[in-house]
Amino acid sequence: MNKELILKALETVTDPISGMNLVEAQRIDKLSIDGNNVNFNLVLPSLNHPQKDNLIFACIGAIQDQFADAEVNVHVTTKAEQAKAQNNDAPRPVKNIIAVASGKGGVGKSTISTNLALALHKLGAKVGLIDADLYGPSIPTMLGLKGQRPQVREVDGKPKIFPLEAYGMPVMSIGFIIEPEQAVVLRGPRLAGIIQQFFNDVVWEPLDYLIVDLPPGTGDIQLTLVQTVAVTGAVMVTTPQEVAVADALKAMNMFLLPAIDVPILGVVENMAWFTPDDLPDRKYKIFGEGGGEKLAQLGKVPVLGQIPMVMGIREAGDSGKPAVLQEGSIMAEAFLDLARKTMEQVEQRNKNLDPTKVVQVSQN
Repeated sequence: MNKELILKALETVTDPISGMNLVEAQRIDKLSIDGNNVNFNLVLPSLNHPQKDNLIFACIGAIQDQFADAEVNVHVTTKAEQAKAQNNDAPRPVKNIIAVASGKGGVGKSTISTNLALALHKLGAKVGLIDADLYGPSIPTMLGLKGQRPQVREVDGKPKIFPLEAYGMPVMSIGFIIEPEQAVVLRGPRLAGIIQQFFNDVVWEPLDYLIVDLPPGTGDIQLTLVQTVAVTGAVMVTTPQEVAVADALKAMNMFLLPAIDVPILGVVENMAWFTPDDLPDRKYKIFGEGGGEKLAQLGKVPVLGQIPMVMGIREAGDSGKPAVLQEGSIMAEAFLDLARKTMEQVEQRNKNLDPTKVVQVSQN
């Protein structure tokens, strides 16, 4: 089997709309062959077209008449979905999109996201930050932006959102749109719309890295992210104890599903130990130890960093001045080391792996 022979077989099927064959009518898109599997999109005016089922069976029959062993997978799509997919594949001003994820809440994922972004910025990279934890947006507080609102201005005849800025870094969060005490009650489609807006309707300057702070778990927001943009890789955050590792493994495995296929850059073990401010050489492993290393081994990825639990991290987050900005502190050094290792992993990922694809949603 090859593409030329498959297209010849499909030329025997008549398009009921134009009267031409399907190939001439440009109804066949994204044809691929993998062993005995033949995959392609059948482009129709609507997903509910009355001839949809007849055309699917006609396509399968035409190919199997020539290649009896062929496993034919026909995905029905529309011109609108084609255009959307092409728009998603268009070049963006962001070189690398890094998702920061966890399996459960309370592991300090937003703290890691904020300080990682600022550490990359301190190392000279152009960095942006998206707070995609729509149910619990905490980054406005961590960056001292609580209560501020982004500007909406017209660009090329369309309203666009301009992100706020903190410490020289552009930031976007739903926390800039709702009141701090307002409960966020949103269903899947609305959640998806907000995430898509953060990428498609926000004016991002050219960036080396865009850090995306995800909510815990494997829900609608995670799926919308990979369906909206090509994610360079994910950083998994866990704490040392077994229960956190078990949940983080589930979240990591979501990114590794064949249909999603987002590489894992590495693991961050947060709250790796407690260090008193007055005894900086002491390490009290109050949550146990080894969780980060175990998760990294399961994912066959490196441990990017172990972040100690220090009173100053909490105080820095509450005051709007993240810990990485405290020059010479053990927290600042830990986050800068994390940023360096993340940069190295992104470089290796881009050198050795193909670019991530936007996940396409199609209907049979």
